[in-house]
Amino acid sequence: MKTVLIIGAGKSATVLIDYLMETAKEKNRKVIIADASLEMAQKKTRGHTTARAAHLDIHDRELRQKLIQEADIIVSMLPAFLHPIVAKDCLTFGKHFFSASYESAALKEMRKEIEEKNLLFLNECGLDPGLDHMSAMQIIDREKAQGNSITLFKSYTGGLLAPESENNPWKYKFTWNPRNVILAGQGVSRFIRNGKLKFIPYHMLFRRTETIIFDKLGAYDGYPNRDSLSYRHIYGLDGIPTILRGTLRRSGFCKSWDVFVQLGITDDSFEMDVPEGFTMRMFINSFLPYHETKTVEAKLLELLPWVDEDILLKVRWTGILEHSPLTLTKGSPAQILQSILEMKWQLQSGDKDMIVMQHQFEMDTPKGRKSITSSLIHIGKDQQHTAMAKTVGLPLAIAADLFMDGKIDSRGLRLPIHRDIYAPVLDRLKEEGIIFTEIETKLD
Repeated sequence: MKTVLIIGAGKSATVLIDYLMETAKEKNRKVIIADASLEMAQKKTRGHTTARAAHLDIHDRELRQKLIQEADIIVSMLPAFLHPIVAKDCLTFGKHFFSASYESAALKEMRKEIEEKNLLFLNECGLDPGLDHMSAMQIIDREKAQGNSITLFKSYTGGLLAPESENNPWKYKFTWNPRNVILAGQGVSRFIRNGKLKFIPYHMLFRRTETIIFDKLGAYDGYPNRDSLSYRHIYGLDGIPTILRGTLRRSGFCKSWDVFVQLGITDDSFEMDVPEGFTMRMFINSFLPYHETKTVEAKLLELLPWVDEDILLKVRWTGILEHSPLTLTKGSPAQILQSILEMKWQLQSGDKDMIVMQHQFEMDTPKGRKSITSSLIHIGKDQQHTAMAKTVGLPLAIAADLFMDGKIDSRGLRLPIHRDIYAPVLDRLKEEGIIFTEIETKLD
């Protein structure tokens, strides 16, 4: 009897837990759900006889190692910075390790020992990273096998609202970690276009967008992620002239978000400590020039003359121009902005989220040049059963299930870019309604 230990029972783990519990009885497995909140872990078992809940303080070494020793495979749904703690224990006790997070430098340092112990440490097997890797590699490997040379690859992903739930001027609400949304894009974006290296610093990022079109949905803003260049090697496209990976927001979002970027309100590098009763209007005013008589709105338009009525409408809708007291008075500007937006951008009863992903390829073939556009549109059921939770948790759950079934033979430190991993996972995802649609067009 195999045992899987799932560490972390938060919202993004719900679909993963359900999937592994549903298959546990017929496959004679046990599922342990461990979380800092025993109550949350107990709720996630939903009365399954094959599952049990456990309390776990991740920094309690004795308890953590006891649980890990009970299992054959460990699935970590913890924040990424905590993965190395679990991964080191997995090495010590010879356990396989799965996560949806980016492969960190700390995990890369374990590569040799992972291989020596013949373990599988699979990372980046969620949505983005994860589903983006698998769906892209399926096309890349197929086209290479046909003798085609890929000259352009762009890939965009967005966690957004279904059209019927776009009921505010931003057409956006938090469907994943709010802090990550506030800090998205910080740093320098790097990519290559027509053989020329391109760099976009954070203060210019939301002005350098591309329009991405989805049939039946319309236009979205696409902006580059921080690092696209490393994916040339990861995807086996070392000599490709154009490669870019990016994020999607509904058209018009980025111009409005740029107001907060330019003012410095998304800064997370210093702490503010303002008096009790400090209002949201005072907060934004503290980032504007001093003037005895001009209003906040007038100063904003003077400092950022490109702000139009539509942008000002979005800014005003957030409540940041109101005289209401801040709910958070000590923290970085980014944290205070997050506390303001969380009051407005929470999913409400009846809201549905949506995942959109699009890969764009151009390639030279023996019969001439062609393009391929591969698109995914997946809509959640409601605010609890979200598309985000499904597309993050399900690929990881399926990979763990296939591995325990003996249908994935890979060992070592791996990403799901290898056919023996991505092919069966994508096949199972199709059965779950996560399906990409391809359009192929001749270019000459």
